Amino acid sequence: MSAHFHLALPCLSISETKAFYVDSLGAQVGRSAQNWVDINLYNNQITFTKSGPFNFDCQSYSFGGEILPSFHFGIILEQQKWKTLLNTLKFRNVPVQSEVDFLIDKVGEHHSFFLKDPNDYTVEFKSFTNPSEIFKY
Repeated sequence: MSAHFHLALPCLSISETKAFYVDSLGAQVGRSAQNWVDINLYNNQITFTKSGPFNFDCQSYSFGGEILPSFHFGIILEQQKWKTLLNTLKFRNVPVQSEVDFLIDKVGEHHSFFLKDPNDYTVEFKSFTNPSEIFKY
């Protein structure tokens, strides 16, 4: 079995969270109950538990001239899947906060777009120009 990622996060609304991840991002619903749901996002498990807003008392930071939230999570996709998802989101009128190219012509060059989910979490989708450079510096 390959390793998969698990993240547990509080949420405001199970139904709005499910709709965003399934209808907008193409994720699948796993196990669920009245107050929680497992979302399968590219074979990674995110468990959302209805418990109210999360307190984001953390600073943003600057990278490549862009201001990014310190707390965010995301998925690294192969270039064609990344482009297809971005085009699908635009077609569905899902608001994309920003599209950014980082480290142009350097090790680790990648393309990212960011969006907000219904819980105010920033979700990043990345695609590396050279996937072998994901951890290189």
